[in-house]
Amino acid sequence: MVVVGDTLLDVDVSGTSERLSPDAPVPVVDVRTDDRRAGGAGLVASMLVRDGHDVTLVTVLSDDDRAEEIRALLPDVRVVAGPSGAPTPVKTRVRVVDHALVRIDEGCATPPVPEATTEMTAALEGADAIVVADYGRGVAASEGLRSALAAAARTTPVVWDPHPKGAAPVAGTAVVTPNTSEARRFTDLSGEGVPFATDAAAELVRTWDVDAVAVTMGDRGALVASRRGGDGTEPGALDSRFVPAPSVTAGDPCGAGDRLAAGVAIALAEGTDVAEAVAAGVLAASEYLAAGGVTALFADDGPAPVPVPGVDRDALRVVHEVRSAGGTVVATGGCFDLLHAGHARTLSAARALGDCLVVCLNSDESVRALKGPERPIMTQDDRVELLLALDCVDAVVVFDEHTPDEALRRFRPDVWAKGGDYAASELPEAATLAEWGGRVVTVPFHPGRSTTRLAAALAAVG
Repeated sequence: MVVVGDTLLDVDVSGTSERLSPDAPVPVVDVRTDDRRAGGAGLVASMLVRDGHDVTLVTVLSDDDRAEEIRALLPDVRVVAGPSGAPTPVKTRVRVVDHALVRIDEGCATPPVPEATTEMTAALEGADAIVVADYGRGVAASEGLRSALAAAARTTPVVWDPHPKGAAPVAGTAVVTPNTSEARRFTDLSGEGVPFATDAAAELVRTWDVDAVAVTMGDRGALVASRRGGDGTEPGALDSRFVPAPSVTAGDPCGAGDRLAAGVAIALAEGTDVAEAVAAGVLAASEYLAAGGVTALFADDGPAPVPVPGVDRDALRVVHEVRSAGGTVVATGGCFDLLHAGHARTLSAARALGDCLVVCLNSDESVRALKGPERPIMTQDDRVELLLALDCVDAVVVFDEHTPDEALRRFRPDVWAKGGDYAASELPEAATLAEWGGRVVTVPFHPGRSTTRLAAALAAVG
């Protein structure tokens, strides 16, 4: 993998603040940590190395101490760097607990467009995929590199993450990944949401003469416009496809766009088509955010693998945030095999009891043990996805046992809700909730709605 672009030094200062300065009404930050990493194209290179790839970073660096610090922060990356002609840019973010306080930029004035060296252009040869991380500091505008990138794009997938102050992608780029704000600046279009993203992606494909544009829309996903032709369709016609993002609880969004572009490039290098590659990039960005973002990326063991959707870690994050805000955590459980109106009403009533609803879902193995070898009708992955599609469900925890007791002990809900026509004290989970003072309640039961009856009706109609 080859990454081309502007490299910065990112500094994250984190601490606590419990008082104001006597000199002015500003918070005093007691620094706890001072973390440094290669930013910009350097961050993309770090991500790809963490994914296990051989990575070459093509960039420009100053001759100052901070440039040497960047090299030291990229021990597993082959760095091919020309002279930048400007000081190393440094971006320092100061955070208090989970809140951004200020960002301090040093040496971030726009530098002259650098000259590409022979070593820089030669480094593109033989790549499986190329990511251009344009941070508006001139590397992607260098004529020598642009010529080399245009030549490489004829045979190698190039993914271009653009910048409003940067250069236009070269013709033939496989996928360009602007976010909504960037797409708005690159076009004269108005509007919001999917309609705007659809029109902007199509216009930019034609303006830039690229194969595809994926306008990313944060936690909603991405809208992809790609060229058609070669399959019986009219050459030059465009295909539009929406790629939704999995539901995750996200924190600091820093680096999510870089993670998406890297994920798209990896998928293209493995031979997937554009739509599948963008879906892979969206999933990679969602997992990155769910795992804790850039902070987790540079933890000693890297970010924890977080399958999305329906992960215990995501459920625990939801529970933690609700509890931190003084809210009430509600849980319910069941097989939820073939969702029906009775399920929807019960889940909605359970959610109304508190500030989040976690569903404890019987795994496929657990359902078979309870219901027999012909069940479940839907796999647990499909059941998780359907549950998370409901607005009243905030997270799902899958368990293998006959009962959800061990799952409940992991996050200790304040309330266990169950639909039924029996007393709350008769529910088997009552003893478990009593261990930490939780409450068990029943919510309205709607007779005549059941998975068994629905399955029989479906079987009758073929």
